[in-house]
Amino acid sequence: MNFNLLHPADQLVMIMDRIYQYGMTTTSGGNLSIKDANGDIWITPSGIDKGSLTRGDIIRVTPEGEIIGIHKPSVELPFHRDIYKLRPDLGAILHAHPPTLVAFSLARRLPNAYLVPTVSLVCGEVAMAKYEVPGSEILGKYISEEFAKGSSTVMMENHGVVCGAKNLFRAFMAFETLDFCARIEIDAKKLGEPNTLTQAQINIDSGKAHPPLDAFVSRQVSSEECGARRDMCELIHRAYDQRLFNSTQGTFSQRLEDGSFLITPYLKDRKYLQPEDIVRIKGGMCESGKLPSRSALLHQKIYETHPEIGSVIIAHPPAIMAFACTDAEFDSRTIPESYIMLRDVKRLPYASSTLDPDGTAAALSQSSPVLIVANQCVIVSGTTLLNAFDRLEVLDYSAKAIIAAKDIGPIVTISEEEVHNIEAAFNLI
Repeated sequence: MNFNLLHPADQLVMIMDRIYQYGMTTTSGGNLSIKDANGDIWITPSGIDKGSLTRGDIIRVTPEGEIIGIHKPSVELPFHRDIYKLRPDLGAILHAHPPTLVAFSLARRLPNAYLVPTVSLVCGEVAMAKYEVPGSEILGKYISEEFAKGSSTVMMENHGVVCGAKNLFRAFMAFETLDFCARIEIDAKKLGEPNTLTQAQINIDSGKAHPPLDAFVSRQVSSEECGARRDMCELIHRAYDQRLFNSTQGTFSQRLEDGSFLITPYLKDRKYLQPEDIVRIKGGMCESGKLPSRSALLHQKIYETHPEIGSVIIAHPPAIMAFACTDAEFDSRTIPESYIMLRDVKRLPYASSTLDPDGTAAALSQSSPVLIVANQCVIVSGTTLLNAFDRLEVLDYSAKAIIAAKDIGPIVTISEEEVHNIEAAFNLI
């Protein structure tokens, strides 16, 4: 789906529905706008249920100030208009009140954008605007002043966040990425002191090149490949809906019988990924006309090293990333299912998956099917796509349970004897 070819009203409805469904705004909260090529501002209405918004509810405001539509525009129209005047490079603005970011706004603190490398790259320099009454001219002045200084992601004291970008999907990317970052930080602080990346470490990730793969033209598609593409998309959508992925971060791959493999594309929205978007890698070459995930060579190395592995997932779920961003040890000996599925979860240094793909691939085994890469990601392997996805779910659910237990009392793990009994009962020895 080419999001930018949708009418502005349809884009606004689609993204607002997405924000609302994931609990990142309320029935009456938040507003979105798009400035189109002729200067019209399309904006969500004031006082209309965000959970049942339709394209007919969207308001158009002309450059002359004429308001066209059946409702009043959002009361926050003034700051949208002010930002567009000061930042002609922006084509969309998103404002909402997700609980996690509101928590930071109440403490009047910015989330640490240097816990994982993608946040500062996607969100840029995050600023904080002073508090004022919603809809007032002075609030618009405070927010637009921060945008005028160069920030495109602005937190608001005791309010929420405003994100601007060249299009609405990019603004949503920044919004969602900052929320993920904030959730990681809150969970990480329950485990210990979060480890902040340096700019040099961030640059390692930002400088990561796309794999230099020659192209091949796929002339025949087997039923196995068609089924694998379908199954991958279904589980990718599920992973997104469960907040194990965000819109552009997270990679699935699946091996095919001929030794080639399928992998998610670079920077395409995981929420609406379709079978034709999936990229095939065959004999070190890439399907023509497509751009695979930047981790394609790591996936290839894993498949070459481990013939028993049929699927690999790289993801960044907030709960397990809290362990990745601190020195806290993740122990799978919590409940039997966690140990059976995850076994010995190893931890690798930051950027290992980029700088040492051979070592990263070698670290995986039947007794260590999951790796945590410090401040970067988790790598989950499985014999099948469903097996790998199941492990990813169990991994993050286990991390959530451990973090929640911190508020209850000391954690008691399964004993060595009990572990041996599990291994014997489930043939894990």
